[in-house]
Amino acid sequence: MRVHQQPGYVLHTRPYRESSLLVEVFTKDHGRLSLLAKGARQLKSRIRGLLCPFQSLLLSWSGRGELPILTAAEFDQAYAELTGEHRLCGFYVNELLMYLLHRHDPHSRLYDCYRQVVDRLAQSCDYEWSLRIFEKNLLRELGYALNLEYDATTNQAIDPKSSYSYVPEFGAVKVTAGGYNGVIVNGSTLITLHREELADEYAKAECKRLMRVMINRQLGRRVLHSRKLFGGLRVAAAGGAER
Repeated sequence: MRVHQQPGYVLHTRPYRESSLLVEVFTKDHGRLSLLAKGARQLKSRIRGLLCPFQSLLLSWSGRGELPILTAAEFDQAYAELTGEHRLCGFYVNELLMYLLHRHDPHSRLYDCYRQVVDRLAQSCDYEWSLRIFEKNLLRELGYALNLEYDATTNQAIDPKSSYSYVPEFGAVKVTAGGYNGVIVNGSTLITLHREELADEYAKAECKRLMRVMINRQLGRRVLHSRKLFGGLRVAAAGGAER
């Protein structure tokens, strides 16, 4: 099997033997897969400086089985340079894809969402809200789409002035109904997330609590290193502010 100039991004690399790399990529038409980049760590390698995260690439490979050979890579568009917290957010998104997507399972819509979130992070957009929208779309692609439009018990449209208890795998239920133990969130927040509109700080905080619960259910016991790094960065920043 030969694939020529497939749009894709590098999610992660690790050394393989003396001079090669194992490259985890996310592609538009072939989903997530591993590629062997022979000699990619050699100084004379043509692709040595290309296989980095957040760079939109055109990838070519050949071979069957679980580890095809990367035969070519070239720039697809300008490098999306992510720095500081935005870079850690990018690594967080990459970890989600590596943990939650099956290999060789195409997700072209999710690929477009990934490209969009990388571009937004590179443009220093609101990274918190960018992540929430990506998480929502990721859950949809995994088959766990959130019901953000209707009350799960009455099937009535979400009331922006009411509070809801969002129960995983069931949906949003008005708090006045009682008997449901979920994440408490305002109806206006659910509508904002559904429409992917600009959110105020309160809505963003509610969405973060909701999405953390929903994403953690998919991760199970797997630990995201990016979360640890992000927490450490904020602790260090807080310490610096105190001094």
